[in-house]
Amino acid sequence: MQNRYDFIVIGGGIIGLTAALEVLRRFPQKTLLLLEKEVGLARHQTGRNSGVIHSGIYYQPGSLKARNCLKGADLLRQFCQKYQLPLENTGKVIVATQPSQQAALDTIYKKGCANGVPGIEKINQERLHQIEPHVKGIEAIWVPSAGIVSYPAVCQQLAEEIQSRGGDIFLGEKVVGLKKHLEHVVIRTCENNFIGRYIFNCSGLYADKISLLAGKKPKIRIVPFRGEYYKLIPEKEYLVKGLIYPVADPNFPFLGVHFTRMVNGGVEAGPNAVLALRREGYSKTSFSLHEAWDTFSYLGFWNLAKKHWLKGTEEMIRSWSKRAFVRSLQELIPEIQAQDVLPFKAGVRAQALERSGKLVDDFRIETSPRMLHVINAPSPAATASFAIAQMIVDKAISSGNW
Repeated sequence: MQNRYDFIVIGGGIIGLTAALEVLRRFPQKTLLLLEKEVGLARHQTGRNSGVIHSGIYYQPGSLKARNCLKGADLLRQFCQKYQLPLENTGKVIVATQPSQQAALDTIYKKGCANGVPGIEKINQERLHQIEPHVKGIEAIWVPSAGIVSYPAVCQQLAEEIQSRGGDIFLGEKVVGLKKHLEHVVIRTCENNFIGRYIFNCSGLYADKISLLAGKKPKIRIVPFRGEYYKLIPEKEYLVKGLIYPVADPNFPFLGVHFTRMVNGGVEAGPNAVLALRREGYSKTSFSLHEAWDTFSYLGFWNLAKKHWLKGTEEMIRSWSKRAFVRSLQELIPEIQAQDVLPFKAGVRAQALERSGKLVDDFRIETSPRMLHVINAPSPAATASFAIAQMIVDKAISSGNW
């Protein structure tokens, strides 16, 4: 009986943790369990991203990303201020380095205005150099509301809040089976069985797999993309004042190689976006035959490759060649040299892909009896996490399949 709960959340990243806290806030008399397969929280996407609080400028007006990013950023800041967690409003510039990028820059600006991003402005070269003296650009967008935070610190505080409200968090519990019954769901892990009346699947890189275990076949599949970073040596950190982004390729849901001043010190450069041959493939040599086959046997991957093989080849070259990576950095800061950057961390983005080869740009959330599945939650999911949590609890309630 001790393994029976009203609610069970699968996944100990920031989406799972904020969802768990939101459930306990609304249903303080109910029991809740969060299951995480690792021995610690936020070990994957949440703990390996750039630590940026996104502004909401890039997203299609009316999309889930646009609707949740600004609200989520405000809620995130409030949480950090309440618990005195590391937080800094740095602002960021999105830089056009050549005339061919100005139309795309203008499109980004119009989206930001439509989404209500506060304080954004188009700036000329002189104003750009006042903000970021070492950046080369002919035009830019200044986004004063962007900032930086420590998402692992946020997750640790979320865990403490969940436990203070009576929620349980069990680590090292990898979900390997699910069985639905009329009034509950049985979750089998490598170690135990748990019974929950309602389940939230917030498992990130394995969200589609957990959905399959539950008997719901999603129409999309998670394809992992590794993002590799370099770090500026301390003597060159003065080159970056805040956040510096290029004009992103509108055909891809990736923002391009950029510079990020980190809240705990240092400046990172990256990431690229290269296909990973393992869902948790953080190194170039990481490989899983089963997971690689899962990608290569999917028609959607080949449709994507057929459309964008040139872009994929460029990303692979940048992955294996430091010189090519540095050339991308030099487009923004010409002073950067190869000896100024050192290999740093890598992350893997869980990117949903349709059979048509289209990369799913927006959040994707689906329900089934007694379950809710967060199938696609790429950037800016960490920024928007508190708002996403409210949205998915609302969706679970309105689905009427408690």
